[in-house]
Amino acid sequence: MKRLKVMLVAGLLMPIAIPLLAAEQRGQLSEKDYKFVRDSSRGGTTEVQLGELAVQKAENPAVKDFGQRMVSDHGKANAELRRIAESKGAMLPAEMSHRENFEIDRFQKLSGKDFDKEYAEHMVKDHKKDVKEFQDATKELTDPDLRAFAEKTLPTLQDHLRAAQDIEATFKK
Repeated sequence: MKRLKVMLVAGLLMPIAIPLLAAEQRGQLSEKDYKFVRDSSRGGTTEVQLGELAVQKAENPAVKDFGQRMVSDHGKANAELRRIAESKGAMLPAEMSHRENFEIDRFQKLSGKDFDKEYAEHMVKDHKKDVKEFQDATKELTDPDLRAFAEKTLPTLQDHLRAAQDIEATFKK
């Protein structure tokens, strides 16, 4: 009977506790701003890990070079985003999402020309999404530091998209 009461009380408190924990993770950031931080952090970390794989596994020198650029550029952006988030009392996710882990696993199984082609296609698709998200962020974020980060990072993402499209085009010839 006592166990049933504890379970009942715990069940009643869950709807209250979960939002409080989420608010604690986002610190001073609004839900929308924290979502941008969380998604950008995970996306940037994925770009770095995939870039490291490209440096190791790619056959095409342009793909290797692009992978190294992803490690460098996204590594710097991740560090800056982490600094902003921490200054706002927000905690970045410690783990990748299932989708991001799946992508990394998928690329670990590829090599040579297959890796190069799939990586280039993925980078075009991913950077199109990133550019759109950062364009929206420059207009919609409420935190001025995050908005400035989005504005500063957007041109780099646009350069990445153009470079990825150029590399992808070489595989379609």
